[in-house]
Amino acid sequence: MRVAVIGLGAVGARAARQLVSTAAVDEVVIRDLRGERVEEVRASLGPSARAEHPPFAGPPAADAVVLAHPAGDHAAVAAELVEAGTAVVSAADAMADTEALLDLGPVADARGVPVVVGAGFSPGLTCVLARHAAADFDRVDEIHVAKVGTGGPACAHQHHRSLGAAAVDWRDGGWQRRAGGSGRELCWFPDPVGAEDCYRAALPDALLLANAFPGVERVTARRAANRRDRFTARLPMLRKPHPEGGVGAVRVEVRGRRGERRDTRVLGAMDRPAVAAGAVAALAAVFAVDGRVRRAGAAGLADLVDPVPFLAALAERGVRAAVFEGADTV
Repeated sequence: MRVAVIGLGAVGARAARQLVSTAAVDEVVIRDLRGERVEEVRASLGPSARAEHPPFAGPPAADAVVLAHPAGDHAAVAAELVEAGTAVVSAADAMADTEALLDLGPVADARGVPVVVGAGFSPGLTCVLARHAAADFDRVDEIHVAKVGTGGPACAHQHHRSLGAAAVDWRDGGWQRRAGGSGRELCWFPDPVGAEDCYRAALPDALLLANAFPGVERVTARRAANRRDRFTARLPMLRKPHPEGGVGAVRVEVRGRRGERRDTRVLGAMDRPAVAAGAVAALAAVFAVDGRVRRAGAAGLADLVDPVPFLAALAERGVRAAVFEGADTV
């Protein structure tokens, strides 16, 4: 199996490291516009990694390609790969990229190619957790996602912008636009993160989850923020982001019916976001090549993978989920 990684930031470099340590992967092709970064990562990966430097003649020759470069043109790159019959895994978490990638669905389906959209920490792991939690219900009514933390600089910039842009909630069969930075909610994440105030933001989780759960009444997504984050969201970042963010966490709350009873299940995970996102993206690529995705076309992981083997494989890579133990007071 040959897998390529485009973009060697915090997430892409982690995905490449996960892939070279996967027995089924024979070669990992790495690309980045920064030649020094390509050589730095190649030297750390060992003999199974092959570096490609710009200018590039076309898409990489591989069984699957992980797109981990900054937001903006994931759909354009994915379209070339789909045309070549190559499976695509995108770690993008921007609304525009997610919408454009989902629009590739009919073409990808016709060509029999899977396009995994939002294969990161959130969306990505959150989608798998939502699908896993949904197995406990006869009917899923609501899904609420929250996250704290960022990966590398590109992720930090994207999250900063998201608080200043409109959020979308799925409610009663339609989309509702909400102001970014509104809707304060105290969310509890796995220790040691604990409780964080979370707000609406331009996050693509609802786009993926509403498609994956037909009939769901409400889907929302929030991210942790402080007062400074909210008030500066429409301004340039005031300080340079860290090369790789610290500890982060995600939380997925699923509400639904078990027989006549209404119930709630909450799952979460705690890790450095870039580490977890890299593991999710790498594993999604392996699943896509191995034929362990449910179908061709463009969709999120809640639509494409069986959550139990996917979460088990993630746990072997050090990314583990947690279950909230407590009483529902809603």
